[in-house]
Amino acid sequence: MTGQRSIDLNSDVGESFGNWRLPDEDMLGVVSSANIACGFHAGDPKTILSSVRTAAAEGVAVGAHIGYRDLAGFGRRFIDYDPAELVADVLYQLAALDGLARTAGTRISYVKPHGGMYNTIVTHEVQARAVIDAIAEFDETLPVLLLPGGYALDYAREQGLRGVAEAFADRSYNPDGTLVSRREPDAVLHETSEVVENMLRLAEEGALIARDGTRIETEAESICTHGDTAGAVQMARSVREALEGAGVEIRSFTAA
Repeated sequence: MTGQRSIDLNSDVGESFGNWRLPDEDMLGVVSSANIACGFHAGDPKTILSSVRTAAAEGVAVGAHIGYRDLAGFGRRFIDYDPAELVADVLYQLAALDGLARTAGTRISYVKPHGGMYNTIVTHEVQARAVIDAIAEFDETLPVLLLPGGYALDYAREQGLRGVAEAFADRSYNPDGTLVSRREPDAVLHETSEVVENMLRLAEEGALIARDGTRIETEAESICTHGDTAGAVQMARSVREALEGAGVEIRSFTAA
Protein backbone atom coordinates (compact mmCIF):
# COMPACT_ATOMS: atom_id res chain seq x y z
CA MET A 1 0.00 0.00 0.00
CA THR A 2 3.06 2.23 0.05
CA GLY A 3 2.41 5.53 -1.70
CA GLN A 4 -1.25 4.79 -2.31
CA ARG A 5 -3.16 7.52 -4.11
CA SER A 6 -6.61 7.00 -2.63
CA ILE A 7 -8.00 5.94 0.71
CA ASP A 8 -11.38 5.78 2.41
CA LEU A 9 -12.24 7.87 5.48
CA ASN A 10 -14.97 6.38 7.67
CA SER A 11 -16.65 7.32 10.93
CA ASP A 12 -19.26 5.90 13.30
CA VAL A 13 -22.55 7.80 13.09
CA GLY A 14 -26.20 7.30 13.99
CA GLU A 15 -25.15 6.72 17.59
CA SER A 16 -27.17 9.50 19.22
CA PHE A 17 -29.89 8.24 21.54
CA GLY A 18 -32.73 10.28 23.02
CA ASN A 19 -31.29 13.51 24.42
CA TRP A 20 -27.68 12.40 23.88
CA ARG A 21 -26.61 13.96 20.59
CA LEU A 22 -23.51 13.61 18.42
CA PRO A 23 -22.51 15.85 15.46
CA ASP A 24 -23.46 13.44 12.67
CA GLU A 25 -24.31 16.02 10.04
CA ASP A 26 -20.93 17.74 10.39
CA MET A 27 -19.05 14.43 10.25
CA LEU A 28 -20.99 13.27 7.20
CA GLY A 29 -19.69 16.34 5.38
CA VAL A 30 -16.12 15.09 5.87
CA VAL A 31 -16.03 11.29 5.50
CA SER A 32 -16.53 9.07 2.45
CA SER A 33 -18.11 6.13 4.32
CA ALA A 34 -20.50 6.13 7.29
CA ASN A 35 -20.73 3.26 9.78
CA ILE A 36 -24.34 3.73 10.85
CA ALA A 37 -25.48 2.20 14.15
CA CYS A 38 -28.23 -0.39 13.86
CA GLY A 39 -29.88 0.18 17.24
CA PHE A 40 -28.26 -2.56 19.31
CA HIS A 41 -25.21 -0.75 20.73
CA ALA A 42 -26.47 2.78 20.07
CA GLY A 43 -28.93 4.83 18.05
CA ASP A 44 -32.70 5.18 18.08
CA PRO A 45 -34.86 4.71 14.94
CA LYS A 46 -35.32 8.44 14.32
CA THR A 47 -31.59 9.12 14.62
CA ILE A 48 -30.63 6.20 12.44
CA LEU A 49 -33.08 7.19 9.69
CA SER A 50 -31.85 10.79 9.79
CA SER A 51 -28.23 9.64 9.47
CA VAL A 52 -29.09 7.39 6.53
CA ARG A 53 -30.89 10.22 4.75
CA THR A 54 -28.04 12.65 5.34
CA ALA A 55 -25.46 10.13 4.12
CA ALA A 56 -27.52 9.53 0.99
CA ALA A 57 -27.79 13.27 0.35
CA GLU A 58 -24.02 13.74 0.83
CA GLY A 59 -23.14 10.81 -1.43
CA VAL A 60 -21.52 8.97 1.47
CA ALA A 61 -21.43 5.16 1.42
CA VAL A 62 -23.74 3.61 4.03
CA GLY A 63 -22.30 0.82 6.16
CA ALA A 64 -24.09 -1.29 8.77
CA HIS A 65 -22.37 -0.80 12.12
CA ILE A 66 -23.50 -4.00 13.78
CA GLY A 67 -22.83 -4.57 17.47
CA TYR A 68 -23.61 -6.46 20.62
CA ARG A 69 -27.04 -5.96 22.18
CA ASP A 70 -25.62 -3.59 24.80
CA LEU A 71 -27.06 -0.06 24.92
CA ALA A 72 -25.95 0.44 28.53
CA GLY A 73 -22.33 -0.34 27.72
CA PHE A 74 -22.31 1.28 24.26
CA GLY A 75 -21.51 -2.13 22.82
CA ARG A 76 -17.99 -2.08 24.23
CA ARG A 77 -18.41 -4.96 26.68
CA PHE A 78 -17.85 -8.61 25.76
CA ILE A 79 -20.96 -10.78 25.57
CA ASP A 80 -20.61 -14.57 25.56
CA TYR A 81 -23.17 -15.26 22.83
CA ASP A 82 -24.58 -18.55 21.68
CA PRO A 83 -23.44 -18.64 18.02
CA ALA A 84 -26.97 -19.11 16.66
CA GLU A 85 -28.19 -16.13 18.66
CA LEU A 86 -25.31 -14.00 17.40
CA VAL A 87 -26.11 -14.94 13.80
CA ALA A 88 -29.75 -13.93 14.33
CA ASP A 89 -28.78 -10.62 15.98
CA VAL A 90 -26.47 -9.74 13.10
CA LEU A 91 -29.12 -10.61 10.50
CA TYR A 92 -31.71 -8.56 12.37
CA GLN A 93 -29.47 -5.48 12.39
CA LEU A 94 -28.53 -5.79 8.73
CA ALA A 95 -32.15 -6.15 7.68
CA ALA A 96 -33.28 -3.19 9.78
CA LEU A 97 -30.67 -0.77 8.47
CA ASP A 98 -31.03 -1.92 4.87
CA GLY A 99 -34.79 -1.37 5.11
CA LEU A 100 -34.29 2.20 6.32
CA ALA A 101 -31.61 2.80 3.69
CA ARG A 102 -33.92 1.74 0.88
CA THR A 103 -36.57 4.24 1.97
CA ALA A 104 -33.88 6.92 1.61
CA GLY A 105 -33.02 5.82 -1.91
CA THR A 106 -29.79 4.06 -0.98
CA ARG A 107 -28.68 0.71 0.46
CA ILE A 108 -26.06 -0.66 2.79
CA SER A 109 -22.87 -1.21 0.83
CA TYR A 110 -20.60 -2.70 3.51
CA VAL A 111 -20.55 -3.91 7.13
CA LYS A 112 -18.38 -2.96 10.10
CA PRO A 113 -18.65 -4.63 13.51
CA HIS A 114 -18.57 -2.25 16.47
CA GLY A 115 -16.58 -2.06 19.69
CA GLY A 116 -16.67 -5.24 21.74
CA MET A 117 -17.73 -7.36 18.78
CA TYR A 118 -15.04 -5.87 16.52
CA ASN A 119 -12.22 -6.55 18.98
CA THR A 120 -13.52 -9.96 20.07
CA ILE A 121 -13.61 -11.45 16.58
CA VAL A 122 -9.97 -10.61 16.03
CA THR A 123 -9.16 -13.74 18.05
CA HIS A 124 -12.48 -15.43 19.02
CA GLU A 125 -13.00 -17.97 16.25
CA VAL A 126 -16.53 -19.03 17.21
CA GLN A 127 -17.91 -15.49 17.26
CA ALA A 128 -15.93 -14.51 14.17
CA ARG A 129 -17.47 -17.38 12.23
CA ALA A 130 -20.96 -16.48 13.44
CA VAL A 131 -20.62 -12.83 12.44
CA ILE A 132 -19.07 -13.52 9.04
CA ASP A 133 -21.47 -16.36 8.26
CA ALA A 134 -24.42 -14.08 9.04
CA ILE A 135 -23.11 -11.36 6.73
CA ALA A 136 -22.56 -13.88 3.94
CA GLU A 137 -26.05 -15.29 4.45
CA PHE A 138 -27.56 -11.81 4.18
CA ASP A 139 -25.52 -10.65 1.17
CA GLU A 140 -22.24 -12.26 0.17
CA THR A 141 -21.30 -9.23 -1.94
CA LEU A 142 -21.02 -6.91 1.09
CA PRO A 143 -17.42 -5.97 2.02
CA VAL A 144 -16.52 -6.17 5.73
CA LEU A 145 -14.31 -3.63 7.51
CA LEU A 146 -12.01 -5.43 9.96
CA LEU A 147 -8.70 -5.16 11.81
CA PRO A 148 -5.66 -6.41 9.85
CA GLY A 149 -4.08 -9.61 11.10
CA GLY A 150 -7.18 -10.90 12.86
CA TYR A 151 -9.01 -14.20 12.50
CA ALA A 152 -12.20 -12.52 11.28
CA LEU A 153 -10.47 -10.87 8.32
CA ASP A 154 -8.85 -14.14 7.26
CA TYR A 155 -12.09 -16.08 7.67
CA ALA A 156 -14.10 -13.50 5.71
CA ARG A 157 -11.71 -13.82 2.80
CA GLU A 158 -11.78 -17.62 3.01
CA GLN A 159 -15.58 -17.45 2.72
CA GLY A 160 -15.35 -15.33 -0.41
CA LEU A 161 -16.27 -12.00 1.16
CA ARG A 162 -14.24 -8.91 0.49
CA GLY A 163 -12.39 -8.29 3.74
CA VAL A 164 -11.28 -4.65 3.95
CA ALA A 165 -8.50 -3.81 6.39
CA GLU A 166 -8.71 -0.51 8.24
CA ALA A 167 -6.59 1.69 10.46
CA PHE A 168 -7.71 3.90 13.34
CA ALA A 169 -6.66 7.53 13.32
CA ASP A 170 -7.56 8.29 16.93
CA ARG A 171 -6.59 5.04 18.69
CA SER A 172 -3.31 3.81 20.15
CA TYR A 173 -1.88 0.51 18.94
CA ASN A 174 -0.13 -2.32 20.73
CA PRO A 175 3.09 -3.63 19.10
CA ASP A 176 1.17 -6.65 17.74
CA GLY A 177 -1.18 -4.41 15.76
CA THR A 178 -4.18 -4.72 18.10
CA LEU A 179 -5.85 -1.68 19.64
CA VAL A 180 -4.96 -0.57 23.15
CA SER A 181 -7.90 -1.30 25.45
CA ARG A 182 -10.04 1.71 26.28
CA ARG A 183 -9.59 0.74 29.93
CA GLU A 184 -5.92 1.75 29.67
CA PRO A 185 -4.52 5.31 29.72
CA ASP A 186 -3.94 7.02 26.36
CA ALA A 187 -5.99 4.47 24.43
CA VAL A 188 -7.62 7.36 22.55
CA LEU A 189 -5.47 9.97 20.82
CA HIS A 190 -6.48 13.61 21.16
CA GLU A 191 -3.50 15.45 19.68
CA THR A 192 -4.44 16.30 16.09
CA SER A 193 -0.87 16.81 14.90
CA GLU A 194 0.09 13.31 16.08
CA VAL A 195 -2.95 11.79 14.39
CA VAL A 196 -2.26 13.58 11.10
CA GLU A 197 1.39 12.49 11.14
CA ASN A 198 0.39 8.87 11.69
CA MET A 199 -2.17 8.90 8.88
CA LEU A 200 0.25 10.48 6.42
CA ARG A 201 2.75 7.75 7.31
CA LEU A 202 0.05 5.15 6.71
CA ALA A 203 -0.80 6.49 3.26
CA GLU A 204 2.79 7.11 2.18
CA GLU A 205 4.65 4.23 3.82
CA GLY A 206 2.02 1.64 4.75
CA ALA A 207 2.97 1.78 8.41
CA LEU A 208 1.72 2.86 11.83
CA ILE A 209 3.64 3.52 15.03
CA ALA A 210 2.61 1.63 18.18
CA ARG A 211 2.57 3.40 21.53
CA ASP A 212 5.98 1.93 22.44
CA GLY A 213 7.49 3.19 19.17
CA THR A 214 7.30 -0.11 17.30
CA ARG A 215 6.74 0.30 13.57
CA ILE A 216 3.76 -1.75 12.38
CA GLU A 217 3.62 -2.58 8.69
CA THR A 218 -0.06 -2.70 7.73
CA GLU A 219 -2.52 -2.97 4.89
CA ALA A 220 -5.38 -0.52 5.16
CA GLU A 221 -7.89 0.67 2.60
CA SER A 222 -9.80 2.77 5.11
CA ILE A 223 -9.14 5.11 8.04
CA CYS A 224 -11.58 5.35 10.95
CA THR A 225 -12.16 8.45 13.05
CA HIS A 226 -14.59 7.97 15.93
CA GLY A 227 -17.48 10.42 16.18
CA ASP A 228 -17.91 10.24 19.95
CA THR A 229 -14.57 11.73 20.99
CA ALA A 230 -13.98 15.41 21.75
CA GLY A 231 -13.09 17.43 18.64
CA ALA A 232 -13.82 14.45 16.39
CA VAL A 233 -15.10 16.44 13.42
CA GLN A 234 -12.18 18.86 13.34
CA MET A 235 -9.73 15.97 13.69
CA ALA A 236 -11.35 14.14 10.77
CA ARG A 237 -11.30 17.32 8.73
CA SER A 238 -7.60 17.85 9.50
CA VAL A 239 -6.78 14.28 8.47
CA ARG A 240 -8.68 14.70 5.22
CA GLU A 241 -7.04 18.02 4.41
CA ALA A 242 -3.57 16.65 5.13
CA LEU A 243 -4.09 13.58 2.96
CA GLU A 244 -5.55 15.56 0.10
CA GLY A 245 -2.69 18.04 0.44
CA ALA A 246 -0.31 15.11 -0.03
CA GLY A 247 -2.13 14.10 -3.21
CA VAL A 248 -4.18 11.27 -1.70
CA GLU A 249 -7.79 11.14 -2.91
CA ILE A 250 -10.47 10.48 -0.28
CA ARG A 251 -12.82 7.91 -1.81
CA SER A 252 -14.96 5.12 -0.39
CA PHE A 253 -13.57 1.63 -0.86
CA THR A 254 -17.04 0.71 -2.14
CA ALA A 255 -16.66 3.02 -5.16
CA ALA A 256 -16.24 1.29 -8.48
